[in-house]
Amino acid sequence: MYTKRRYPFRTVLNWTKREIMFFTIQVTLVTVLYELLDLHWIQVPLSPVALIGTAVAFMVGFQNNSAYDRIWEARTIWGGIVNSSRSFIITLKDSFYIHRTEDSKEEKDELKIITNRHIAWLTALRYSMRKKKVWEATYTTTGSIKMNFGYNVPEYNITLEEELKPLLSEAEFTKVMSIDNIPNALISLQSEHLRRLMNEKKLWDFSLLNLQQILAELTELQGKSERIKNFPYPKQYASIAYHFVHIFMWLLPLALIPAFGELSLEVAKTNDWIGKYFIWLNIPFTVIVIWVFNTMLRIGLVGENPFEGSPNDVPISNISRGITRDLLQIIGEKPENIPPPFENINGVEM
Repeated sequence: MYTKRRYPFRTVLNWTKREIMFFTIQVTLVTVLYELLDLHWIQVPLSPVALIGTAVAFMVGFQNNSAYDRIWEARTIWGGIVNSSRSFIITLKDSFYIHRTEDSKEEKDELKIITNRHIAWLTALRYSMRKKKVWEATYTTTGSIKMNFGYNVPEYNITLEEELKPLLSEAEFTKVMSIDNIPNALISLQSEHLRRLMNEKKLWDFSLLNLQQILAELTELQGKSERIKNFPYPKQYASIAYHFVHIFMWLLPLALIPAFGELSLEVAKTNDWIGKYFIWLNIPFTVIVIWVFNTMLRIGLVGENPFEGSPNDVPISNISRGITRDLLQIIGEKPENIPPPFENINGVEM
């Protein structure tokens, strides 16, 4: 997610500069054919094109609203993960029977194992959200080609195995890596561990119910996040919007240039020199209109997949690392053992 305030205009221009160049060449070519070669038959009535533009505006608006809803739901889900994660460790920390000085080390060891396993769950979940789907073709893994600048996606720089090994025992690591849904396997291990603690009379019975309820909430949030990741925005809507915009893009220059031609005749009555070249003003105005529609289309397209790993997505890597730091501080981990926040390159949080 972009954090720089200058993003809305400068970066959009940089993001769409290739399209701007193409639109300029396209409209200039139509103007040359119409004005210099006198091919006045290459025109269409403005009214039908305006009607098409209205339909395109509705379709692109619907796509953008739907994409925004997906992004906002994804952010709400991960906001819930933040709250439930904190509640889980805080509740666990104060739910042990063991509070005697001689047994404090055992309590701390159990708490650290469960906390590390929860951090492993967060890590596995964000990695599963970053897996590429066939419909996620907007960005490369580094983002350097499509976005024309670099940004840091931690999941592309280090493997999941390297992240999980320090957090789990060897037996747990081997077990979860053999299961397809690693986050789900880690939640299951947490539930088994809590039940064992209760059976050993180290955990209050009522606290177990509360902790199991929080685990159920985390499982539900995981499922909601997976639903957004694994179910793409319906392609019939995305494809229709894409084709409608391109039809409008090709027709608009043919509809606007005769209108500018008529205006040039009117202007020539008062200023012959300006009237002679007035028709060429259709190039910047037409390019601006096409650029607006095309940019709105692209904004909708990049918002369809909020976990893809683009600068416009939900920063689940930073959210996960923030939760990790909070949990380790809650259990009293030494500062040197707490991982630092991820580096944000070019003002992009991932």
